[in-house]
Order: sequence, then structure tokens, then C-alpha cells
Amino acid sequence: MPGKVSNKMLLRLSLVALLLLQLGWSAHAQDEETIEVEEGTEEAEQPEEVKPLYSPPTATGETFFTDHFTSEESFKQKWVLSEAKKEGVAEDIAKYDGKWAVEEPEEQAMSGDLGLVLKSRAKHHAVAAKLDKPFKFDGKPLVVQYEVRFQKGMECGGAYIKLLSDVPGLDLKNFQDKTGYTIMFGPDKCGVDTKLHFIFRHKNPNNGTYEEKHAKKPTMDLVNVFTDKQTHLFTLIVNPDNSFELLVDQTLVNSGSLLHDVSPPVNPPQEIEDPDDSKPEDWDEREKIPDPDATKPEDWNEDAPRKIVDPDATKPSGWLDDEEEFVPDPNAVKPEDWDDEMDGEWEAPQIENPKCEAAPGCGEWSPPMIDNPEYKGKWKAPMIANPNYKGIWKPRMIPNPEYFEDLSPYAMTPIGAIGLELWSMTEDVLFDNFIITNEKTVADDWAKASWKLKSHEEAREKAAQSFIESVVFAAYERPWLWVVYIMVVAIPVILFIHFCCPATMPKKKAAHPKKTDAISPDDKVPKKKADLNAKPAELGQGDAMAEEDQEEAAADEEAEGEAGEEEEEAEEKGEEQEAPEEDQEERKPSKADLEATEQPEALAEEGSPRTSARKRKVRKD
Repeated sequence: MPGKVSNKMLLRLSLVALLLLQLGWSAHAQDEETIEVEEGTEEAEQPEEVKPLYSPPTATGETFFTDHFTSEESFKQKWVLSEAKKEGVAEDIAKYDGKWAVEEPEEQAMSGDLGLVLKSRAKHHAVAAKLDKPFKFDGKPLVVQYEVRFQKGMECGGAYIKLLSDVPGLDLKNFQDKTGYTIMFGPDKCGVDTKLHFIFRHKNPNNGTYEEKHAKKPTMDLVNVFTDKQTHLFTLIVNPDNSFELLVDQTLVNSGSLLHDVSPPVNPPQEIEDPDDSKPEDWDEREKIPDPDATKPEDWNEDAPRKIVDPDATKPSGWLDDEEEFVPDPNAVKPEDWDDEMDGEWEAPQIENPKCEAAPGCGEWSPPMIDNPEYKGKWKAPMIANPNYKGIWKPRMIPNPEYFEDLSPYAMTPIGAIGLELWSMTEDVLFDNFIITNEKTVADDWAKASWKLKSHEEAREKAAQSFIESVVFAAYERPWLWVVYIMVVAIPVILFIHFCCPATMPKKKAAHPKKTDAISPDDKVPKKKADLNAKPAELGQGDAMAEEDQEEAAADEEAEGEAGEEEEEAEEKGEEQEAPEEDQEERKPSKADLEATEQPEALAEEGSPRTSARKRKVRKD
């Protein structure tokens, strides 16, 4: 039937869906290594997995510092371990004696990849390295980028870096929390509080002091960074127009202006409150005061109690005055280890008096207390507007003697070294692929040759852990598989709709039945000729009279048939105007059809009471 899907077509669609699903799964299965487990052995033997070989990135432009930690020896040549002690803490934890190591990740995605790993838990760590050349804020962007991997997650600790100020006498062996820095940047977490620090120290041009300026909190939720145990890329960009950007995995999570989006602001206010100003003694800050002309009404009784005894209360009938509400438990037994001298005289625990259960109450009855209708409380004069009200006093504003205007906070103190000064309650935090440059494209190329490759391989290994992730990862490598997945999902939906929600075809308006010689359900069934002939006999009339009556009846029926034919033709003309043209010929009966239909009706009516009455009328006339 047009508009319906045949069963054969549905079967074909089902087979196509199964074939497409098999094709998509086979495409991903080609990328996975199968592991064969031999029965009867205690440990499963896994074939050696060939991992991609990692090649250290190469900078494609000007850089001020790079390190991808190729070996322990190169690390010791470039980085300096701090020998300082942290001030203001207990002696046993004051030393920066946390261990560092250059090693492979615990879950290695690429062969030959090494990183700098913070190895100690609950220790102070400090290590620093000089830049190849100082970075000066002379009109080009500062771009800082590095990788962090929390291999065991993070309970409480940071993975931020400090860009140490290039000042005379900078000694990396004495690097500690008090060492001056220009910028601090990176992730930090403790409990449920996660941060992505961007702090820069601004120099006051008036007195030369430094003040920390903190960027606003990022919009991105950083919880996954600390929990998914994957390698994440952190990027900071400070532009000469005083704008800054913070990116995680090359996704912008925070941006703003050094002038307007840091706290406290770079430039102090032009005016401040006068610290020497004081409020005058006659300054009245009361907006409302008690009406001094008001007096207490004479009938105001301040001594009336709030509650009084209900005078209408009566003791309920059946109240047991002589019974206590609680009585000693008769079933209680003195403990065997009870010592009267040590514990005192033993008394059975109290229980509700069983005699009081059926009574309205026990013990001495007293009437209940009700609110005193005469109680008004302490009289107070109504409040009116204070005619001497002057408002809330504030000290006067004076010019700020510390005011300055620095319209270029980008021009910070030059950077001479990079350092990691950290405390962590979780060990095995891995750092890798540091780069400091003045071109974002250089940092992007560096990330493409390092972090992009590692994150791709880490995602591949993670995707293999579940069917859904593996299917998505297969489509990541072969985008055409998305078409396959859509088909696999769409075809079952079509089948479900077809079987569970079949479309209902609109019913065509029933056409006017064509009159033919064949008897239709609405036709009167003609009686047999023998029955018609038998009717006059039953009435006691002769054959001649029956024949005469039949002729007369036929004449009458012919006249009525002509009138009925005219009415029927009029009705059919009206229906033909409403019905489609292709149905008009089918519904319009011919004159011969009408005559053929009228003959059996005439015969059928001949034996009816109506026909007999007409015949009697004709004979009477």
C-alpha cells in the first residue's frame, strides 16, 4: 500500500544497521591490541605493547627558557635545588628537603617521555633555573607555558610556578617563599577549593614597594584537572596593551585587564577619608526619636501579667487526685553489681502510672493558664521623625597622598629565573615541557609537538576502557564513522516508530453506490413470484382479478417511480458537485438501472397492506 514500509524493506534496513554497526566496531578494533590469557596460570601473560616513540619538541622561534627533561644529568646541570629554610614554621619541616626526580610517568603513553616529578609527600620543595636570557617587558607579549600531570590526583597542594625577578644578588640556592618574584602562575587545590593563580607584583612608583595583584577567579571548573590523572597544559599570556589570558589545554578560562580585573586595583583612589576627621558631638544620626509630648494612658497597667489562670476552667470528671503520674517500675530488678555504698541507694526507674491511662489525669489538678486580655506590657512613647536628624556621619574626603596613576602595569620587573616552590600532600606530581617566549605561535607549535601528541595517546588508552569511549575515539580518528553511528541510531528509531506508532491513512469519503441490477444492502428484497401469486389466493380472489390488480399496481408504481427518479437525479447532481470528477460517472445511475431497480420493488410492494388498500380504492372508484 502506498505510504507504508513493506516487511521486506524493514528487514533490509535492519540488516543495514547491523552491518554498519559491525563496520564501525571493526574499524576501532583494528587499533586495539588483543590480550590472550592462558588458563591454568596465576598471572595473565600480556604481549608487549608497542608505544609511539616520543621526540622532544623544538622551538620554532625566539625563546627565553625551554626544558623538556631528557635526562637526570641535564636536569642537574640546569636546575638548582634550594638549601634554604622556610621562615615561620617548625624546624622539622622548615627545610626544603622534598625530593625531585626525572623519570617516566607511571602510566606511560609514549616511549621515551620523561618529566620532572615531585616525589615527596608533606614536604617543602624548591628548585629553580636561570633563564637563558632575562625577559624584559619591552613591548612584546610574555607567553609562559608548561605541562602538569597529577598522577595520583591531588588532595592538597599546588603546581604553580614563580617567575623570579631579575635583580642583583639572585641566589637560587637560597630560593624560598620570600624570594622576590614578578609573576606567580598555575593550579592550586586544597579540599574542594580549586584555583588557577595569576598573581603579579606591582611596584609602587612613589615609594618603590611591591604589592601583589590577584586576577579574578576563572570561569572554568578545574576539578577534572586535579582528578583525571591526565596531562594538562597551562598557558599564560600578558600583552603590552595590559590584557591577559589564562588557558587550560588551549581553552581560554580567564581573561581581563591588568588595570581593571585584578584585586586590589593597580592604581589607588584619588581621594581617601581624612583619618584625622571626627564626628561632631552634636551630630544626631537618629532618624526616628520617641515623641516627647506623648503620655501614658491612665488605664495602662504595666504590672498586669502576660498570663492568668483560666477562670472558667473546671476539673475534669474522673480526675485521680491521689494517684501519681509516674510510679516506680514494679518489674525492675536491682542489678547484681550495684553497690549501695558506692552507687547510693538503688531506686527503680519511673514509668507512667497505668491507672492514669483511662483517666483524664492524675495528681494535683490546677487550672490552665491563658493570655491576659488586660496585658499591654511596658508603655513606650510612639516614634516620630527626628527634627535634628543629619544623616549618617562620614569623614570628609581628602586628596590621597599615596595616589599615583600607572597606565602600563604590563611593564613589570624583568624576569631572570623560573622556580617551583611547593608544598604538597600528594606525591608524584609531574612537570614537563616548560617554555617562555614572546610569540604565541611558538608556544602553540611547542604544544603541538609535545602536549598534543601525549594527550592524544593518553585519550586513546583511556578510551579503550569502555565501549562508548572506544566508539567515540574511533570516530575521532575516522570522522566518516559519525555517519555510520547516525545511521545505526536512526534506523532502529524508524523501525520502532513504524511498529509501535503506525500511521493511519485518511479514510476516503464513501462514494454513492451505483445502482445496478444486483441487490444491494439498502434495496428492498423482492418477494418471489410464487408468493405474490399466492397472496390473492389467500384473500379468496381469482386469477383474473389478481392480474388486473397487478397491472393497476404497476401503473401506480411507474408513476411513483418517475417522481422518485426525478428526486434521485436532483440529489445525485448535488453530490456530483461536491465529489471529485473521477467519481461522478461511477455514482450517477442510468435510467435503465433505475427501472430495473423499480420492478422488483413494485413486485415486493404488491403484497403489502398499502398495495391492497390502493387496489380496493381503485375498484370502488
